[in-house]
Amino acid sequence: MLALVYDVHGNLPALEAVLADAQEAGAQRYLLGGDYCLFGAWPLEVLERLRTLDATWLRGNGERWSADSSDSPPREPLQSGLQACREILDPTTVSELADLPQSLALDGVLYCHASPHSDVLGFQPEASDDDASLLEGVHERRVVFGHTHFQFRRVSAGGVELVNAGSVGLPFDDDPRAGYALLRDDSTFELRRVAYDHHASAAALRERFGPWAETVAQRVELARLVYAP
Repeated sequence: MLALVYDVHGNLPALEAVLADAQEAGAQRYLLGGDYCLFGAWPLEVLERLRTLDATWLRGNGERWSADSSDSPPREPLQSGLQACREILDPTTVSELADLPQSLALDGVLYCHASPHSDVLGFQPEASDDDASLLEGVHERRVVFGHTHFQFRRVSAGGVELVNAGSVGLPFDDDPRAGYALLRDDSTFELRRVAYDHHASAAALRERFGPWAETVAQRVELARLVYAP
């Protein structure tokens, strides 16, 4: 059984809750879908924990922007979060994470961070006119991704099964529980949510990083995309 772990965002308590749940469910391997450190109070600790797993790694836009933020949106709290990552992670680690693949095909499933050709343009919970262009050239009938922090599963107009595994550390669907997915040995997906002390994670953000992290802390607490004032 494969556990699909996306968008941890440096939230160690959420990650530990997911890994405990996945182990209890019988997961033997992990697919890690990017955005491991950005915005969280425990970036190093998250990486150390993930490195203990039998896992395949992808990069997200967070890893790419931490190494080179030249095309990242010039807004807060993103820029302060990226700067914090650079200060906490050593340059070698930043470079190694940025060099991870953006997507890969494994056992007939295409895994990516946001969509097959982009780490920032993603699928939405409802069918969209963008689906066809996002899936252009894709031959797999299943695509697994994250990035938008909305956990869902649907079939595109072209018959491709789209699975958003959800966000472990920063959900935006009004449910603060950590989200991930399982791919069972019979090839069925299960979307799962796991409760953890998200208020404590928000408090740790405020304590570690101060004013710029307030917006992120509110996102953790409310499980929605709160914008900086």
